[in-house]
Amino acid sequence: MQISSILKPEAVRVIGAVSSKKRLFQEVSEVARSAYGMPVAHTVEALLERESLGPTGVGHGVALPHARTDLISEVQGVFLTLEKPLDFGAVDRQPVDIVFTLFAPEAAGVEHLKALALVSRTLRDQSFCTKLRANPDPSTLHTILTDSQTIEAA
Repeated sequence: MQISSILKPEAVRVIGAVSSKKRLFQEVSEVARSAYGMPVAHTVEALLERESLGPTGVGHGVALPHARTDLISEVQGVFLTLEKPLDFGAVDRQPVDIVFTLFAPEAAGVEHLKALALVSRTLRDQSFCTKLRANPDPSTLHTILTDSQTIEAA
C-alpha cells in the first residue's frame, strides 16, 4: 500500500485556523465531500464518535483521526496542514498542525490497519514533517506525501 492509493490531490488542503476539534472535523468532512462524495454530517459524526474513545493526536504536532463508515468501499484519506496549530488533546500536549484523516469501510479489516500504520510511520519522521510544514501549496504537499512514500505497511 502507498499513500498515493488512498490520497487524491484534491483531498489535500492548507487551512488557516480552526477554533475547535469539532470545527476541524467539519473542515475535514468538507474536503471528504468534495474529493470523495462523502456526506459531511455523517463523516463529522463518525470522527467525533471515534475521537470519544480517545484522542488521535499522536504527538509532535501530528494527529491521525480515523473512522469507519459504510458509505465507502475503500480506504480514503484527507490531509490538512493548519497555519495556526490547534490544541487537540495530543498525547504530548502539543498543539497539532498536521492532520492526516483516514476513512475506512466498516468491513475494511486489515486494509484500514495497513493504511493507519503507513501514515503513522511516515509522519513519525520529524524531517519529513518539517518538509511538509515548509510547503504551503496543496499540490506540493500531495507530491511530497505520495512521491517519497514507497514503504510497504506491515
